[in-house]
Amino acid sequence: MLSIIVAVDENNAIGKDNKLLWHIAEDLKHFRSITNGHPVIMGRKTFESIGKALPGRINIIISRNPQFAAEECIVAPSLEKAINIASEIDENTFIIGGASIYREALGIADTIYLTVVHSSYDADAFFPAISETEWNEVERIDFIKGKDFGYPFSFITLKRIQVRM
Repeated sequence: MLSIIVAVDENNAIGKDNKLLWHIAEDLKHFRSITNGHPVIMGRKTFESIGKALPGRINIIISRNPQFAAEECIVAPSLEKAINIASEIDENTFIIGGASIYREALGIADTIYLTVVHSSYDADAFFPAISETEWNEVERIDFIKGKDFGYPFSFITLKRIQVRM
């Protein structure tokens, strides 16, 4: 099972200057509860923006630089290799960013855990458009606002629509 977990604004924005656009305590807790105990795959820039390995998870970083190394992390040269490594560890793997890794993974993922922030932000990184003909919403939790976040947001789970022949 390959899942994507991402937070976007109304325009699919995910970041600016290699940083998140918001801090929503409920979203961080949601992210942690879904990914904890499972491998997470991320690009090098995403890892650098986090600054360390995420605890309680096998961290796999994609980098084309064969000299790149990160403490407590596995480095893979491609998404395909990262997925192969993760599948030997656990049947559930999560793609956690950034934009180019999301684009590459969108065509092969089974599930998307999507947080939608119902506002717009200035951004330079975006999640690709999600085709309604390929994905089915199976769960949604709406929030009027967060404990320390003043805008509405939603947790949405999407499953890939299986085409029968």
